[in-house]
Amino acid sequence: DEERERGAREKKEVDWKTDLEGKQKQSANLEDYRDQWAQIESSLAIMIKQMPTKEEVASLLVDISQTGLASGLEFRLFKPSAPIAKDFYSELPIAIQVSGKYEELSLFVSGLAALPRIVTVHDVKITPVSKDEAMIMDATVKTYNEQQRAAEASEDKKRRGTRWKMEKNYFLQATRP
Repeated sequence: DEERERGAREKKEVDWKTDLEGKQKQSANLEDYRDQWAQIESSLAIMIKQMPTKEEVASLLVDISQTGLASGLEFRLFKPSAPIAKDFYSELPIAIQVSGKYEELSLFVSGLAALPRIVTVHDVKITPVSKDEAMIMDATVKTYNEQQRAAEASEDKKRRGTRWKMEKNYFLQATRP
């Protein structure tokens, strides 16, 4: 009985020592982890700033179209789809079909990469059309914007409703004789 208790205590002691050593190793790297975390937060903040707001999406669609036209391409299809909700952002896909020479297609893709907002190109399919170097590119262009959390969106709606009521009351008072 005593031997079992001693064995159990010794096992607990070994487990505690192992646990302590692991925690000491973690704490030795704590400052590095904090630095990495700060870098990640900084990178995330920069990326979020590069995401268009809902108000900026229309302007970004024009920028994408203008980039294609400035590259010498002809748009055959430019079809924005409904946003796709992800963890903390929304994906805004745009189906496109453009025609032009290979150099114009590459100029367009480079131009998209140079836009101040995050724009990515997916599902690219390039098909030659004729012997005069004309090609058709089918692709999905995606941009992203930050999703509002449900609670924040609810608060925004409340604030807008309150503001509207205040403006309505002000208007009604101002228009009374």
